[in-house]
Amino acid sequence: MEDLDIILETSEEQMQKAISHLEKALLKIRAGRANPSMLSTVFVDYYGSMTPLAQVSNINTPDARTLSVQPWEKGLIEAIEKAIMNANLGLNPQNNGEMVIINIPPLTEERRKDLVKQARAEAEDAKVSIRTARKEANDEVKALDASEDLIKSAEEDVQKLTDKYVAKVDSHLEKKEVEIMTV
Repeated sequence: MEDLDIILETSEEQMQKAISHLEKALLKIRAGRANPSMLSTVFVDYYGSMTPLAQVSNINTPDARTLSVQPWEKGLIEAIEKAIMNANLGLNPQNNGEMVIINIPPLTEERRKDLVKQARAEAEDAKVSIRTARKEANDEVKALDASEDLIKSAEEDVQKLTDKYVAKVDSHLEKKEVEIMTV
């Protein structure tokens, strides 16, 4: 039945969006290694408008523990330094007159455990989104004018899809936990 295919497709799209959101959220959780995405939430006052840091500078990782921010205009160095401090990322930027250099401190055991909790919370949010998509799909299936066998079969398909995406969430979480806890 065409309606069932559309319902399954829509449901899978919603589940995929939950996975994409989880991947972005996990990228922001730092695991002790410098990563330009750590500064994705930093906005700089650029001629009166708040602009993402990546749009006014190049952000690089010269090594695993250092981020360098090379502004396109030297006049922005102090504004960038201030924006990074105000972003409450726990980072201490230093300005050498040419660029802003940020040394990423090694994570303490306690901080690693907090980051794992944060990753688990993000994973749980993704699972809730997936289960919501399953519920919506099942409600739509039940609303169809179809035989009980067809409805039961469609619900089983939705459940298989749900299981597949929940397994993806678990896999992402497991990788992130290993990454965080690796010293």
